[in-house]
Amino acid sequence: KILEEVIRRRLLIDGDGTGDDRRINMLLKSFIKWINSSDVDNTLHERMLSQLAQCEFAQKKSRLVSNMSREELKSYENLSKEIEVQIEKAKEDIEKTKAELQDAKRVRKNRIEYDVLAKVINEQPDRLETHIKLETLQQELGALKKKSEQLEHKLEMRRKQFHVLISSIHSLQGMLDEGDEEIMDVSLENDTDMQISCDNS
Repeated sequence: KILEEVIRRRLLIDGDGTGDDRRINMLLKSFIKWINSSDVDNTLHERMLSQLAQCEFAQKKSRLVSNMSREELKSYENLSKEIEVQIEKAKEDIEKTKAELQDAKRVRKNRIEYDVLAKVINEQPDRLETHIKLETLQQELGALKKKSEQLEHKLEMRRKQFHVLISSIHSLQGMLDEGDEEIMDVSLENDTDMQISCDNS
């Protein structure tokens, strides 16, 4: 009797409530009505069983959503850490590329100096020794030009890779923001659906 009185007072003060509280309060009301009824009412009994099943289902569903949210958050955190590692590696690659660019500039400067020297040699009388030196210089110029082209190509690839990495970071941030909003929407939608189900019962 004391327990029943406490339950009655709580229902009068709190009302039906919302979400899980509403389902539990409706179940308590049905239970009080059932134990106070002198008649055997199978309909009320079946309704209580249905309400109990709905409460259990809502609890399991909430737990499942919570577990999924934790797993998704953990996945995002791991991905974020991986991107941080990639960013650090990209910074190291940029510093390395800067050094390579300086080398390329030095190669270009040397090539200009060699071009000037080759022009001077070409203006000199045609001698065997001069011709040999000129061929040697041309070979060196070819090698320097090839190295310069390779360094410039590598620098361009580094720039493109860093641009792709920055774009991926922005995309991940957008996914994280959208994921948080979707989790909140799913949780609110689940509560609304269960509330409508209880009202219809």
